[in-house]
Amino acid sequence: MHGVMPAGEILDAVIDGRRLQPEEISALFEGGDLLELGQAAGAVRRRKTDGAEATYIIDRNINYTNVCIYRCRFCAFYRPVGHDEAYVLSADKIAEKVAETVAAGGTGILLQGGVHPDIGLEDYETMLRSLKRKFPQIHLHAFSVPEIWYIAKVERRPVREVIQRMIDAGLDSIPGGGAEILEDETRKRILSRAKAPTEVWLDVHREAHDLGLRTTGTMMFGVGEPISARVKHLMGIRDLQDQTGGFTAFIPWTFQDFQTDLEGEVKTSGGFDYLKTLAISRLALDNVEHVQGSWVTQGPKVGEVSLVFGADDLGSIMLEENVVAAAGAQYRMTQGDMERIISDAGFRPRQRRTLYEAL
Repeated sequence: MHGVMPAGEILDAVIDGRRLQPEEISALFEGGDLLELGQAAGAVRRRKTDGAEATYIIDRNINYTNVCIYRCRFCAFYRPVGHDEAYVLSADKIAEKVAETVAAGGTGILLQGGVHPDIGLEDYETMLRSLKRKFPQIHLHAFSVPEIWYIAKVERRPVREVIQRMIDAGLDSIPGGGAEILEDETRKRILSRAKAPTEVWLDVHREAHDLGLRTTGTMMFGVGEPISARVKHLMGIRDLQDQTGGFTAFIPWTFQDFQTDLEGEVKTSGGFDYLKTLAISRLALDNVEHVQGSWVTQGPKVGEVSLVFGADDLGSIMLEENVVAAAGAQYRMTQGDMERIISDAGFRPRQRRTLYEAL
């Protein structure tokens, strides 16, 4: 770290609005004081968003299938084709779940699944059109990079054409799933490179942004990756955002190892590493407006603390969530719970829509 200023001086500079360089981000991971990082991230958060409020959304994660051709070592959710526990939800069942979401005051659906070899582009188009016809008011935030890229490969169509056809069928935005750590040595080790190398993940989001579609950036960390991999991930998101401005938010969360192939093999991240990484994400991503706290993996108490470590949003109350739950995180929350923890953290709660629009 020769030539890099001390962490305290780096924080003073970033509070003043200077952009962090990769080696400075590394220095904050390696030598930054947790509370000082939180104070700096809070200052930047107040500059970028309404400092008095924190937002949340009522939506539902619908995982339309758990069948996946990939064998990611961090995933406890997927089942191979033909497994006794494998499922594909019917159109009627998906519609029933959306109707329940609307009845609960929900405004959006996060729709994604495993990469099922027998679900093609026309099936996705039919799913989207049917939901848009029945629920025109619902925002369809759907189909992450692995699903989109697999379709493009199998059907030998350009990614851009696949996304455009999905937009025409009713797709409103794309979630950041499948990012994990955007550094290919780590992706190889956890077996996620096959489903989408780093450049593919970034390129699919670039195409979506170019077509006018907003997306989210995510990072799942604590899979034994080096700090340099987290820095590379943050720089990949920031560089693409410089080019397109298409990311609405960044959502970092910790790997949950229960019932995964990595269980016991890696030292997973706890609350300290989570809050540190959250704060550094806010400081590094000076061009991404919103950073979301992850109460789903950390629990409501750390979720509350995340609001003073740079997060301005706590995501969804999660009427349903299956993927993280399969790996052992079983936290649940009502709208009342959500508003109470935001208030307890000293902020005014505000329900939002998927693209951070006011209700």
